[in-house]
Amino acid sequence: MAEWVVEHGIGEQRALLLDGDRVLAAKLRWPGELHAGQPVKLTLYSKPTGASRGVARDAGGTEVLVDKLPAGLSEGMSFDAVITRAAIAETGRLKRPQARHASAGTATPDGSADIFERGNTLRRFAPGLWEEVWDAAASGEVSFPGGSLLFSVTPAMTVVDIDGDLPSRELALAAVPALARALPMFDLGGSIGIDFPTLEAKADRKAVDSALEDAFADWPHERTAMNGFGFVHIVARLDGPSLLHRFASSRVGMAARMALRRAEMVEGPGATLLSVHPALKAKLTPEWFAELERRTGRPTRVETNPGLAIEAAQAQSVPL
Repeated sequence: MAEWVVEHGIGEQRALLLDGDRVLAAKLRWPGELHAGQPVKLTLYSKPTGASRGVARDAGGTEVLVDKLPAGLSEGMSFDAVITRAAIAETGRLKRPQARHASAGTATPDGSADIFERGNTLRRFAPGLWEEVWDAAASGEVSFPGGSLLFSVTPAMTVVDIDGDLPSRELALAAVPALARALPMFDLGGSIGIDFPTLEAKADRKAVDSALEDAFADWPHERTAMNGFGFVHIVARLDGPSLLHRFASSRVGMAARMALRRAEMVEGPGATLLSVHPALKAKLTPEWFAELERRTGRPTRVETNPGLAIEAAQAQSVPL
């Protein structure tokens, strides 16, 4: 039976849905972010006359778009709400978190539906599991026999290009199982466009549609049939940034947290030497280093190496 497992890292929480040693889905949360399902106390900041939507602020000053506001609620009044979508950073802009007034049929969660609360907490995932997900999201590429999926995050949608050496029909059908695995693995939602090879025969397009129907039967979404140019549009629930969005907007932040994870995994006597690209060093806060040393019980040294890729931080044990 598939099970959610959680790893509380430094600067982030990670969750994997596992069936044995196979990753079925992944999620990521950074501390301090408002997340979907979270109850919050907000103060209404602005609301057009007669509108049911407005802008509110939480105690920390974060602006939240709120829906289903009661008619009698006026600016300056406080109220209870539930976050329905976390903030999503995009190139050049930030989509503010969204919420719904607590009286509008959105139940205040008790934690039972929160994967990070109800998942089985582990000290550390089995070797390679998180690395597999992280590396795929970092590269934006998922390989399958005969081809690969190439993911691109845009403000309008996430686009998936299918590339490979197989004949068009075989390539399209071979891509379907990889797609069905990749979308939940990246925690991807919202508007997703899939660019299959162009299939001229209607029967071939129907075969791909049927394969998609079977592959995504247990994943809530809406989907168009493949058009004559090989394009399929999928819309799924979006409640926060996917791993792909994280890399698109906060690549250095993702790499810094992974560097700390690698340092935390170092064993043996001595100190931990963490080698990072110079861009990462400014992202590694004193609080994070203090937590790293508390967890490992060993001092940490940091050296910068401009020859390292941002994603390729290295950690090893060295003499004190």
